[in-house]
Amino acid sequence: MEKILIFDFGSQTTALIGRRIRELGVYSEIIPGDSDLAAVDLNDVKGLILSGSPESVYANGASVDQSVYTRGLPLLGICYGLQRMTADLGGVVAPLPKREYGPVSVTLIGETLLHREMSPAVAAFFARLPQSLFQPSLFQPTEVNPDRAFTVWMSHGDTLTTLAPGFVQCGTSETGYPAIVYHREKPWFGFQFHPEATHCEYGAELLGAFVFGVCGAKGGWSMENYLGELREQVRLKAGNRTVLLLISGGVDSSVTAALLLKSLPADAVHLMYVDTGLMRKNETEEVEAALEKLGAKHLHIIRAEDAFLAALAGKEQPEEKRKIIGDLFITIQEREVARLNLPLDYLLAQGTLYTDLIESGKGVGEKARVIKSHHNVASPLVAALRREGRIIEPLEKLYKDEARALGRLVSLDETIIGRHPFPGPGLAVRILGAVTKEKCAILREADALYIGELRKHGLYDQIWQAFAVLLPVRSVGVAGDERRYGYVLALRAVTSADGMTADVFPFPPKDLLEIAALITNTVRDIGRVTYDISSKPPATIEWE
Repeated sequence: MEKILIFDFGSQTTALIGRRIRELGVYSEIIPGDSDLAAVDLNDVKGLILSGSPESVYANGASVDQSVYTRGLPLLGICYGLQRMTADLGGVVAPLPKREYGPVSVTLIGETLLHREMSPAVAAFFARLPQSLFQPSLFQPTEVNPDRAFTVWMSHGDTLTTLAPGFVQCGTSETGYPAIVYHREKPWFGFQFHPEATHCEYGAELLGAFVFGVCGAKGGWSMENYLGELREQVRLKAGNRTVLLLISGGVDSSVTAALLLKSLPADAVHLMYVDTGLMRKNETEEVEAALEKLGAKHLHIIRAEDAFLAALAGKEQPEEKRKIIGDLFITIQEREVARLNLPLDYLLAQGTLYTDLIESGKGVGEKARVIKSHHNVASPLVAALRREGRIIEPLEKLYKDEARALGRLVSLDETIIGRHPFPGPGLAVRILGAVTKEKCAILREADALYIGELRKHGLYDQIWQAFAVLLPVRSVGVAGDERRYGYVLALRAVTSADGMTADVFPFPPKDLLEIAALITNTVRDIGRVTYDISSKPPATIEWE
């Protein structure tokens, strides 16, 4: 099967490149950036992509096997990947006086695109780009429309000050730096921006121009194909062993449950739901009903509110809270496994997504930075089970929207598939500071009112994720004729395609005012409501 090979240098969006290429219908694989190509099967590989990285090439940055330049395969460098190519091939990379970050306008340079100067690879690349970027032509596009700049997404502090020999600059950012380059003779290209980001205009077309035009890929890969591969992988990994899934009732773990039940005998699958006391309103009852619909034969509901609140008492740091919750999940699971008398060699299944892994610094390579520790990734006990080879995470290469697509293929109920994401640590990371039973009750009620109003106003399905955050401050207010201090509640609502980047949802002011008034009038302990208008980046979607 034809594929594109992606070298991971630690960028938070490396897997997003792979996902975008899969959306084009071409299979992609991600390998560590410093992989020895002599040990990599290059059969059916149509092209290579060097990803971004938090490193700098002039500061002992991530290196790549130099044979990528001698294999004769098409090569695309993205952000750091382009800088890596430039430095390796004789160009110069240097720090910028001011970092290029976020949306930046790029314009193609007409004089470098004359058809007579193009190699076949370059001609094929530009022939695949939208005609709106060029002046009308009866033949190949040869002139650039100077009025047609487009917006890309940048995130880098270095730039190319001298191109490597043989390279031509054909795109310039509004700040005057190289944005798109190609080699005159070889099928080598570079973008000093992230075409994989949803905010990048023509991002899919630029990737498609490389994948189809330069690499000559035919396409034909689909999520249906991937489902078949996943089911086979699950069967091979599980063998005859029992599989235990810690299920939260959210999208990820529910899709994992449905996949396990579609792939393995029902008797081999145990679903364990732990009620931590940190759940949304009526969560446990809704989860129990949904899991029964999946046809599970072994469903275990564990009530553990007191244990979690006791373990979290006085803990304020988000990383500490996440690790406490992750460890306690496994501790309770081990206790319950002993009680259930499951086989000692059982496997622990989790609904871990690739975003969980890369935000926890556990991407494919060794260069990823920790953004936040996910309890199902960074917990020492989970890490120990992973080292023993006793973790099965069938969604580990997928993003949230891909997990939803997979859920539809395994006949998961749409009411579950369409739910907004909910963090594994639950309300503990939506209560800033110390977690108490009282605060959980306050936030649970406020959040239920918020989500209920979004559904009532027809806004829920327009939003990627919405939730309320209880802040560790009180604000003075007036209730009737009384002066009263109440908690401050922050509302969060974002739009996104994959969770890696997100924009603030543009609430109709009337709806937002009605929601805020309902919350302050209904939940006695909340005296003030604010709306979070931070995008990702620089903020994350969750507050902790």
